Amino acid sequence: MAKYLFLKHYRGAPASANDVPMDQWTPQEIDAHMQYMEDFADKLRATGEFVDSQALGPEGTFVRYDGEGKPPVTDGPFAETKDLIAGWMLIDVDTYARALELAGELSAAPGAGGKPIHEWLEVRPAMGSPTTIED
Repeated sequence: MAKYLFLKHYRGAPASANDVPMDQWTPQEIDAHMQYMEDFADKLRATGEFVDSQALGPEGTFVRYDGEGKPPVTDGPFAETKDLIAGWMLIDVDTYARALELAGELSAAPGAGGKPIHEWLEVRPAMGSPTTIED
């Protein structure tokens, strides 16, 4: 088994003419999207492939070591940006190919009008996990 992290990127600007940014979805569309995410996690719990997940708030802070004892702190990322991490899911699967398969399925979460949003998910292996697809 190998662990992979799915990073969900919120796009504040439409990727295509058919995209509607999430801040313009109706409450029902947001509920449907969140229900899809929970149903997907439940499916993976049943197969033993789910580890954990969390939605993230749009506000954040950047911090870095400055070498002088007090790290500088900068606001951001901001919801107005074109792209920020909206949440993550950690899975534990047999193969990288399975991780990609699941990411593709998760990408079909519904958005405005109930249509799949086809969001890009970043798939990151935990250190030491294989990242090649075997034929």
